[in-house]
Amino acid sequence: MLSLKHIAINSFNENIAYLHKDCDTYKVDDIKDITKVEIHGGAAPIYAFLEIIDDASILAPKELGLNTEAFSRLNLPEGANVSLSMAGLPPSAGILQRKIAGNILSSGEYNAVVKDIVAGRYSNMDIASFLVASGSFMTAAEVLSLTEALTGDDIIRWDDENIVVDHHCLGGVPGNKTDIIITAIVAAYGLPMPKTAARSLTSCSGVADVFAVLANVDVNETKLKQLIKDNRGAIADYGSLSIASASKIVSSVERSLGLTQQQHIIASILAIKMAAGITHLVLDIPVGPSSRIKSTSEAMRIRKLVEYVGDMLSLEIDAVITDGSEPIGNGVGAVLEARDVMKVLRNKKDAPQDLLEKSLFLAGRILEFDPKLRGGQGYHVAKEILSSGRALETINRMIYAQGKAPQAQLGNLTRDIVASKSGVVESIDNQQINKIGVLAGASQYSGAGLDLLKKVGDKVEAGETLYRIHSVSTHDFAFANSFADGNSGYEISTRR
Repeated sequence: MLSLKHIAINSFNENIAYLHKDCDTYKVDDIKDITKVEIHGGAAPIYAFLEIIDDASILAPKELGLNTEAFSRLNLPEGANVSLSMAGLPPSAGILQRKIAGNILSSGEYNAVVKDIVAGRYSNMDIASFLVASGSFMTAAEVLSLTEALTGDDIIRWDDENIVVDHHCLGGVPGNKTDIIITAIVAAYGLPMPKTAARSLTSCSGVADVFAVLANVDVNETKLKQLIKDNRGAIADYGSLSIASASKIVSSVERSLGLTQQQHIIASILAIKMAAGITHLVLDIPVGPSSRIKSTSEAMRIRKLVEYVGDMLSLEIDAVITDGSEPIGNGVGAVLEARDVMKVLRNKKDAPQDLLEKSLFLAGRILEFDPKLRGGQGYHVAKEILSSGRALETINRMIYAQGKAPQAQLGNLTRDIVASKSGVVESIDNQQINKIGVLAGASQYSGAGLDLLKKVGDKVEAGETLYRIHSVSTHDFAFANSFADGNSGYEISTRR
């Protein structure tokens, strides 16, 4: 037996176990390759990669060290007696090999793979192998099977509700925080909308980041149910909910690899919505040359796929193809995007009209899930709810019910990026704008980002400001400035 010790190292969802090189309980000299072990002593064994330490000040020969993830999962105090054994291959290893060989997997086989992932039998490297193998070829039936497997058994039940709605955007368009406005309108109408939202890892800000500027988004299932009962709407970081755990693990590895395989993204999104108890979903598919979806034909393929999966899972999906050719709204970054959202909800004259109109359009589609509304009425009802101030009242109730956030500050390191010539803004590169925003620190600091002062079609004079960079960190500020100097992301035509 060995004495358990916590080694305070975070390995991004990977379990790591440590032995001292002079450990006499296990013959570490015989270990020549990467070794996976089972650690016993807790309620259930956990699986970890084994690494060797030769510094007794870090780990004694009679101790077994676990990194932060593994220590948390084993759920035993330091000093507890534990033992380890060499881990065999995961039960689904053969299934993974079949997918690598290009075979079509059954529903049961996807369940077996996901079961091993959740149990920790797959390392991040194993999960990456699965993602790459399945990413090369998946049938519609396989996407359905993966969605079902990722959904898991922990599902939020809304026993008193026949219709539970949500909205999701496939992304790739900076700004575009229609979700918060939609939630306020839909909740004010009376349809329950437990909005599960993500924080950003690769873009400037996620919906959860933006709403976190206004309110607490870290709520559990019990709190979420109470919020919906009281206010009909809530916006929660799905990372704080104990649902679709497999989807979170797989998505984390996928992001670290830089993979954007559409079938995986669809399966993950729909799994989270199913686990949240959603019955009706509007899926926004933005299309544009610098968006995630490049062409209408690609968007049509995605729409057909999500409708098929939705039909098979009894999830009613309205997949809407929208314009993703430029950023939506004026702000890129959490504080700036929250500013735009509140301008729309407050019916300010300087509210971004593209954000306003897209929010009304999508909210109207959701409202039309209500059988009492005839087709085409949704937009007009949504507009009345917004213009009357009911949506603002609802969002304010949501903010105070979830816990008002401290006042966030906009980054005070600023630089104006100006037009190099006079003309008309011909196009704005979404990917470039997002990259500059990320380099400015927007994915880490709510006050960082870009304030867009010109949009496509606007006339500009040479030297006139196109957008303003906001940063909190001097290093981020320098990186963003350097990148913007190489390519501002704006294409200006000399036509008038």
